[in-house]
Amino acid sequence: MTEVASEQLLVVVDPSARRTDGESVRIAKDVLCAGARVKWCLPEGREEFARALERRGSRRPVVVGDDHALLRAVTVLERHGELDGCALAVVPVVGRPGALTVALSLGVPQGTVAAARAVLDGSVRRLDLLADDAGGLVLGELRIPAVDAAPHRGLRPARRRYRSLVSALARQSRAAAEAAGAAGPGPSRLRVETDGATLVDLDQPVRAVTVTPGRTGRADVEVRPVSVGAEAAPLQAAARTVTVSGADFRYRADATVAGPVRTRTWTVRAGAWGLVLPG
Repeated sequence: MTEVASEQLLVVVDPSARRTDGESVRIAKDVLCAGARVKWCLPEGREEFARALERRGSRRPVVVGDDHALLRAVTVLERHGELDGCALAVVPVVGRPGALTVALSLGVPQGTVAAARAVLDGSVRRLDLLADDAGGLVLGELRIPAVDAAPHRGLRPARRRYRSLVSALARQSRAAAEAAGAAGPGPSRLRVETDGATLVDLDQPVRAVTVTPGRTGRADVEVRPVSVGAEAAPLQAAARTVTVSGADFRYRADATVAGPVRTRTWTVRAGAWGLVLPG
């Protein structure tokens, strides 16, 4: 890890953070402004969020928000070829449970004050990520099949009410299915290849596949086969490239769900980005 030099900060506050927890945003502002020269940016949407990062100049970017905001910032910097030379920091602010899984797994402090102090006093840690063949990035975890899909954000009130009604009906349907003794999602038939070698093939149904960027230039891959009788041991590998193919499948990459696709390849990019963490 390298020390963070004293410099001016560009603090970009995600709109959802302001709506859901304005008090934490205010606390973050107080702590950051007390310890650094800060330009405070309050974008109204994704386009303004992206423009603020693109026009930051020499200022060090700090994102106030949840996993979605962090991923959006990384994507913007990557799109402009600035991710490698940028030390990004994040102050987690969220109003929904489970929306900070990625940030916390990477070592960002959960408390607003502790996270803001880490921005001022922390060090830059170079981290691996996964890049797929469609331009997507994974910072924390890739999971197949996609489970616990994140709720839709940025919808108009009427559409949000509609989505809520659909979700409620879906929950009722699932509850009825469970009461009738129905099982959860069935197994998938997928071919998983790690660095060109087949880890599991289509003739072996699997319950789940997880791929996590490591810290050694390789990803940790785990495949959980369907057990017959005794619990089947997971299949594990470390690889620079992972290709999954088979019938249409969806996957969860950090806070987003993508697909369906027939095949996708993820490649590890070692030390591709820098995140400011407690020293």
